Amino acid sequence: MKVQVKVIGPLIYKAGFSEKDFDLDPSTTVNDLVEMIGIPAERPRIVTRNGKAVLPEDRIEDGDKIAVSPIYSGG
Repeated sequence: MKVQVKVIGPLIYKAGFSEKDFDLDPSTTVNDLVEMIGIPAERPRIVTRNGKAVLPEDRIEDGDKIAVSPIYSGG
């Protein structure tokens, strides 16, 4: 299945890209994908699928647009 992944902010340096298409196994979870692109598990982050937050154990579906962003604070 094909998905589009966008990495935001300083996480780009960890992943090595800002946007990339992936061909994944249907059993791939959000956590699997984040690990696969090189973002350490201990790194705080927010992952969205098609604009909505997802849990690490949620499965990714064909055609999803995934965004991985660091957690920002301030105002």
